[in-house]
Amino acid sequence: MRLSPDEMIFWQYGLFKLNGTTVFTWALMFVLAAGSKLITGKLSTGLERSRWQSLLEIVVTGIENQIKDVGLRHPDRYIGFLGTLFLFVALASLCTIIPGYEPPTGSLSTTAALALCVLVAVPYFGIREQGLGGYLKSYVEPTVIMLPFNIISEISRTLALAVRLFGNMMSGTMILAILLTITPFIFPIVMSVLGLLTGMVQAYIFSILAAVYIASATRVRKPAPEPDAKR
Repeated sequence: MRLSPDEMIFWQYGLFKLNGTTVFTWALMFVLAAGSKLITGKLSTGLERSRWQSLLEIVVTGIENQIKDVGLRHPDRYIGFLGTLFLFVALASLCTIIPGYEPPTGSLSTTAALALCVLVAVPYFGIREQGLGGYLKSYVEPTVIMLPFNIISEISRTLALAVRLFGNMMSGTMILAILLTITPFIFPIVMSVLGLLTGMVQAYIFSILAAVYIASATRVRKPAPEPDAKR
């Protein structure tokens, strides 16, 4: 039983390895890119729309509403990044029904890469919304003593994102493999369905946490009120 798709080696030459994580990650990216190209190739602005366009609009509208609920005022600025995160993690989980496939999110290297994307996106959107000075000022609020703690918070929550997704995906795969060995009939099918549901929940949690971090970085701080001169 493999603990990670990193252990699935397809090709190796010296120090260079082509493992399951790399293959399945690139396969998912290709499916997402090709699918988006096909679906958006013939978009209609009229009343008559294809089923694919209707499904696409439902997904996009749902993601935009979730972004608004988090507190981001202009969801169109963030839907490209947050929507891609959600679709990638969700598709990685849904494809587990394919024989021989192992989700790349079961590898710590993949989840760490996704978390690093969030780590870069938070200051990027924060600086774009507040400016460099306004964003950096948030690290010394309410006092400059909080600077090291705020920096540690940024790093620790990124690590938590990676470990949480990796742990949940890996544990689900291990439990299913054990059940397939013990009871290789009906029960694993039920667990596979529950595994798909768990994967969708993890995709939602990961993208929502990323949205919360970005909302915190882009929140415009109101200046403190000036003291009354008469007092």
